[in-house]
Amino acid sequence: MAGFKTLDDLKDITGKRVLLRVDLNVPVKDGEVTDTTRIERVAPTITELSDKGAKVILLAHFGRPKGKPDPESSLRPIAHAVEAVLDRRVHFAADCIGEAAAKAVDDMADGDILLLENTRFHAGEEKNDPEFTKALAQNGDIYVNDAFSAAHRAHASTEGLARLLPAYAGRTMQAELEALEKGLGKPERPVVAIVGGAKVSTKIDLLTNLVKKVDALVIGGGMANTFLAARGTAVGKSLCEHDLAATAKQIMIDAASAGCAIILPVDAVVARKFEAGAENETVDISAIPQDAMILDVGPKSIEKVKEWLDRAHTLVWNGPLGAFEIEPFDRATVEVAQYAAERTKDGFLISVAGGGDTVAALNHADVADDFTYVSTAGGAFLEWMEGKELPGVAALQG
Repeated sequence: MAGFKTLDDLKDITGKRVLLRVDLNVPVKDGEVTDTTRIERVAPTITELSDKGAKVILLAHFGRPKGKPDPESSLRPIAHAVEAVLDRRVHFAADCIGEAAAKAVDDMADGDILLLENTRFHAGEEKNDPEFTKALAQNGDIYVNDAFSAAHRAHASTEGLARLLPAYAGRTMQAELEALEKGLGKPERPVVAIVGGAKVSTKIDLLTNLVKKVDALVIGGGMANTFLAARGTAVGKSLCEHDLAATAKQIMIDAASAGCAIILPVDAVVARKFEAGAENETVDISAIPQDAMILDVGPKSIEKVKEWLDRAHTLVWNGPLGAFEIEPFDRATVEVAQYAAERTKDGFLISVAGGGDTVAALNHADVADDFTYVSTAGGAFLEWMEGKELPGVAALQG
């Protein structure tokens, strides 16, 4: 990964206007933020810049207002949540460009923090319109991007500004990029990837890229059924994309050519109903009952994954191994997650995980804090795993 400048490269910034792109797209219910994780992630960058005397001007989007003002998508309520996390005053401006923004910036004292209104209230944001980007840039001397989760979008506030102002990575962006470099950029080998989830169709690019980069690929969740079926295994009433059998076969052929081992379940937990506490049994993968569905991998499969983790120096994880939301079909995901966490804590494994379901699964297993790095970036993390260039990152490297 090419070099990029960080806050360590910013020297005397007292009085400088820093346009700081952050991710404040947080869940809100009845006007209250229900999860402040994303705010907590960017808090160190905000406070560091503020403590160094910069005028910290926060840029963010919220929801999908379709390029025009929408009260339901206003960042005003978010400002209060940011204040609570930072434990310091956060001012708010009713627009991100124009007179309202300019006046609010002019009124700032050194160290002040100002949140500008939703950048997506302007169509120029998602179009990466040069004129809109210039209007944003007028309020800043320096640009810092701390929103890796939006780095896969070539928008004005994520990519365009980095072309107009001196650009730096914030602490969250820096940590994310350094972790990803350890995961797939220049990893310690052997590298094992765990990929789960419901459908192969949503992760074809991911699987195609990973078989060229890792030493072993563990496939779980509903997508494993498609690979099993492609191999001629009967999967009963399990979720399965039979029309993607040829794609699954090609991925397995590519893996063999690249020297990547494909690890599929050897046993499974099956049930007739998809509900909590459903009557279930563990069977060999070659003996799936016609009227049953696979809802988790079995104990032999769990041991097989653990054996690969014993050999591995690096783990990259995206997607659960089974229907972890419903007990007892969370067992495999929890056991493997806890084992990976132990190996990480003991210094044997670098573990990088990401994606919404993955984060939820690791939290469910109570091990998210024990992994080397857990990304909350969602789409950006997935595109990075797919080997795609992220515009917001590429702009920082320019």
